[in-house]
Amino acid sequence: MKKKTLLIWGFTLFFIWGCTKPETPDPSIISDSFIIIGHRGASTYAPEHTLVSYQLAQELGADYIEIDLQMSKDGVLVAMHDQTVDRTTNGIGSVESHSLEELKRLNAGSWFNKKFPLYADSKYEYLTVPTLEEIFAHFGKETNYYIETKSPDKYPEMEEKLIRLLRSYDLIDGAKVIIQSFSEKSLKRIHKAEPKIPLIQLLSYQKPAKLTEAEIKKWKQYAVGIGPNYQMVDRAYIKKARRAGLLVHPYTVNSKQDLDQLIKWGITGVFTDLTDSLSKEWKK
Repeated sequence: MKKKTLLIWGFTLFFIWGCTKPETPDPSIISDSFIIIGHRGASTYAPEHTLVSYQLAQELGADYIEIDLQMSKDGVLVAMHDQTVDRTTNGIGSVESHSLEELKRLNAGSWFNKKFPLYADSKYEYLTVPTLEEIFAHFGKETNYYIETKSPDKYPEMEEKLIRLLRSYDLIDGAKVIIQSFSEKSLKRIHKAEPKIPLIQLLSYQKPAKLTEAEIKKWKQYAVGIGPNYQMVDRAYIKKARRAGLLVHPYTVNSKQDLDQLIKWGITGVFTDLTDSLSKEWKK
């Protein structure tokens, strides 16, 4: 009887585990059509990671707007690429050392006018650092978001806060949101909580990239695709990834010649600072 009871419990636990195990990602939840991602918005023409930059990226033809996430001292998710505010505001210091109120007092546009006078605009002088919630509230469900968890190990509960906002704005279903990260841990946490969200494993190569079967098997447990730096991949790399069913969204491509070559090799999307020119070439 004891053996029989143990067997029953074993099958029961196995059944429960099977029912609660996160689903395997399905790349088909993202449209099969090639996607153009506005890198930090329309960062060539407007101050990166501002509402103006995101709006312009959409107008220029981006299918998704990219949002890099950092977190304020008081735990609010904000859009900024760097861990410090030095480069893209008039402030200094780490993002995490500033409260949201302090971040909101910073000027997030004047630096752009000084660095890129050709595209300078007086209205950029008044731009502020947007929170992720402000971005969702402004653009709603009419926009597609490509979000990166930046340095998630520095920010407790970054993934939980992100998922709560996505749920609150009803952005979980329909591939309205794609999430990417260099952190496997961050992506796995998201996949465990919301397996419907398509995830992309970001990859940074310092030399010509090689793709192994072990890597493919590992990434496919939680991600629908990969995002390598395009200079380090070749036709064989992309073909192998595509044969394995992985989407390939390289970064950051600003040349038509490079884009044409990568498309011939089989990429399924691209990050670019020049949404308008690449979008016109691809969609004409």
